Amino acid sequence: MLDDLDRRVLRNLQADPDIGSAELAERVGTSSAVAWRRVQRMKDAGVIRATVADIDWAALGYSVEVSLRVTLDKTAANAFDDVMAEARRIPEVLEIQTFLGRVDLRLKVIARDMTHYQQVWRTRILRLPHIADIEALMHVATIKTATDLPI
Repeated sequence: MLDDLDRRVLRNLQADPDIGSAELAERVGTSSAVAWRRVQRMKDAGVIRATVADIDWAALGYSVEVSLRVTLDKTAANAFDDVMAEARRIPEVLEIQTFLGRVDLRLKVIARDMTHYQQVWRTRILRLPHIADIEALMHVATIKTATDLPI
């Protein structure tokens, strides 16, 4: 699927997503046109999904992060679909992950402060359908966040 040139292109894009085609081409040892075509091909194939801005939510005043472990009432036929559809509508929910095991979902929730979190908790989270149990884990520190793959 990926050849050596593709891997070099990806490594350089992971290190510097804003790199231009000419600089990328120079770093990977090919022409600008070839580098551009490789990037486009990997975008078309879904290997490169997006180039995004990594926003520091704390810099925008969000100081509370909570990970909610959710167990669903699985006797409801559409429990997963219903709760995920509703959770997607909550702007403070940044991530929704599903699991196999005792915990069914994890929601990553941010808030400006504890008062804001309490409001989101009471008016949005507790109203999600088919919830059997929720465990809230207050975020203390991020030790490692990696987005680069070992290519």
